Amino acid sequence: MTTTDLAEADTAATADWLQSPDAIRAQCGALYDLGVAGRLDHFTVDPDRLEIAAEEVVATILETYPDLAVPPHSRWRHFVLDRRDRWAEQAAKLDVPPQEMARLECELAIVSVLLDAGAGPLWTYHDPDTGAEFARSEGLALASLDMFMAGAFGSGTGPGTTTARLSRFSAEALAAGFQVTEDNPLEGLEGRAALIAALGKAVEAQPLVFGDTPRLGQIADHLAGLADEDGLPAETILRVILKTLSPIWGEDRPVLDGVSLGDCWPHPQAPAPGLVPFHKLSQWLSYSLIEPMERAGIKVTGLDRLTGLAEYRNGGLFLDTGVIALRHPREAAKPQAPGSALIVEWRALTVILLDKVAALVRKRLRLSAEELPLAAVLEGGTWATGRRLARAKRPGGTPPIDILSTGTVF
Repeated sequence: MTTTDLAEADTAATADWLQSPDAIRAQCGALYDLGVAGRLDHFTVDPDRLEIAAEEVVATILETYPDLAVPPHSRWRHFVLDRRDRWAEQAAKLDVPPQEMARLECELAIVSVLLDAGAGPLWTYHDPDTGAEFARSEGLALASLDMFMAGAFGSGTGPGTTTARLSRFSAEALAAGFQVTEDNPLEGLEGRAALIAALGKAVEAQPLVFGDTPRLGQIADHLAGLADEDGLPAETILRVILKTLSPIWGEDRPVLDGVSLGDCWPHPQAPAPGLVPFHKLSQWLSYSLIEPMERAGIKVTGLDRLTGLAEYRNGGLFLDTGVIALRHPREAAKPQAPGSALIVEWRALTVILLDKVAALVRKRLRLSAEELPLAAVLEGGTWATGRRLARAKRPGGTPPIDILSTGTVF
């Protein structure tokens, strides 16, 4: 899709709006309303079953966090393996000032999140430290951390990144670091590596954000400069991520006013301009940058302005509890591209249902939105419950719908 396809739109204003949480909730909300009315092509919606989903989420929270001190959903949770915080262990060995630590943490978060698309059911990572095997998100997190500490994205001898190393990053380098073989395949290998290479080029091209001597970690300094006396709004973090990383997305993404819109897809029933934004990886990254900024002394505000993450664990929660259902169940086994109308509908319903189930969970736990923000509901939470139900219902805990992974969306 090009700007020509959207000639009727006020392109600059529309492009800006589509990169906001307001647009995510508005466009997803329109499809949700159609679903409740029974007018979506692929899904039906039964809002009465939300209570069942809420009960499952509450059970998970009470089991995992009986004191209800639920941390926010972020990449940092995946570095805690077998009760060991692998990043904290590594950070303790680094003799660097707080500002440099913030840069390193932002670099690690960005690289690790961009490599965090679904790994597929067959891939595992063998931990050189303990000999344990880790799969999916935990395996991806540890593999990326080990590569980061070894200098695979930077100097080659220690933690950090350089634009030169990022720009030259290859699928071969990723395969070596992630232990990929014919018997240990990783879905979306080429797409993940291409994202990292594109990231290096984007950093080099934006000195206003990344410095005259461009470095990915300078985003921490840029974000600190955007904070006011009340702190740094979470939506500001998302805006910076969407603006600075827009060049890294592939050519298959919608382009408006010369801006690649990233995780934003057409749907025939969506209101004008006919696009539904999700920005899953960008929001996942925004959530993951909150803690480095707060550890650097910058208060982050307005967490609930961000939306829930439209991915297959959260979406699977609502399918596996019957809140939503496929009109044609056989479609679950047919591989679906991220831009298919079915997947767009599933993700749109997920975004709105996450807001709704969060309200029910807070009510049951007698907590306010300030005490249990959406990020904590996701962590406590909907993501973990989606994973638990998937393991109970399908061998290997596979998603309820077969998704074609490109390594750049989920």
